[in-house]
Amino acid sequence: MPHESREPRLPTPRGPVSAAVAEHLRGAGPLPRPEDIAAAAAYGDDLQLALYLCYELHYRGFAGVSPDHEWDPEVLRVRAALEHRFLSALRADTTVHDSVDDALAELLVEPVEGSGVTHYLREEGALWQLREYAAQRSLYHLKEADPHAWVLPRLWGRAKAGMAAVEFDEYGGGRPDRVHAKLFADLMTDLGLDTTYGRYLDAASAELLATVNLMSLFGLHRSLRGALVGHFAAVEITSSPGSRRLAEAMRRTDAGPAAEFFYDEHVEADAVHEQVVRHDVIGGLLAEEPHLAPDVAFGIDATGHVEDRFAGQVLGAWRAGHSSLRTPLDTSPHASEDIEISDIS
Repeated sequence: MPHESREPRLPTPRGPVSAAVAEHLRGAGPLPRPEDIAAAAAYGDDLQLALYLCYELHYRGFAGVSPDHEWDPEVLRVRAALEHRFLSALRADTTVHDSVDDALAELLVEPVEGSGVTHYLREEGALWQLREYAAQRSLYHLKEADPHAWVLPRLWGRAKAGMAAVEFDEYGGGRPDRVHAKLFADLMTDLGLDTTYGRYLDAASAELLATVNLMSLFGLHRSLRGALVGHFAAVEITSSPGSRRLAEAMRRTDAGPAAEFFYDEHVEADAVHEQVVRHDVIGGLLAEEPHLAPDVAFGIDATGHVEDRFAGQVLGAWRAGHSSLRTPLDTSPHASEDIEISDIS
């Protein structure tokens, strides 16, 4: 299936807040009331989808939605209220290390017996579970590196140069066939998935949406540039060992050469990126703006918080014998196992 660049369709709403945002973007109704936003669960389906809709206006937008909504003051007002709910919950719920060094040191230690999603997929994951994982992660990987690019104008000197070097690699080093979003689309093709941008938004859980929204939240606010750098560090430092496990899972299940290659590529690239991010991006940023150290630590730890929630949702569903998705994947030659689709909450 070819990778498509056209704007995705608006998804099915998940509650009154996301329904009102979607209807307003269609030009068919008012935006959600403040009391509805205040009542929505900070990590819940309704709020996270509504926030995703607002953020996606800054990326590719949606089919049938005017590009002018990107800077519509009323949409931005609602987005700010949604962000406040999400960020307040993150600050309340995230256990933050006392220093950046402490936060980084914990990331650099691989547990002897890991229990996360990549460990599960390497050891016992079935092909249908790899397909589900790829479908959910596609909401980020088909725009891989884009949320982090927002921080470049907000850095200078060594931090900017280091960040730009890593982003250059993420965008294929000048080769369109090596852009990481393209490599992930190739992986999806091997897995029999639709590579259309945004195709699996309806299927993705609230926990997955929160991991993507976190990047946009940090990236779109200059005041959160330190947190975005922390997020970037967490992603790059944990990517290499996690990618190694996923490459092994792809080989064990005969997922296909492109599926293996995507993660093999990240094992090598992100091992180098980790050094650049720690020494140049974080080191350069804190040399210029040492007061941002608590924000960098918060970014690292908030990333761990939302990723742990996503892992809990996915593994909880799989271990109960259910799908981790809200809606089933399309039937394909790979989908030969009957699984139960979990209830939509």
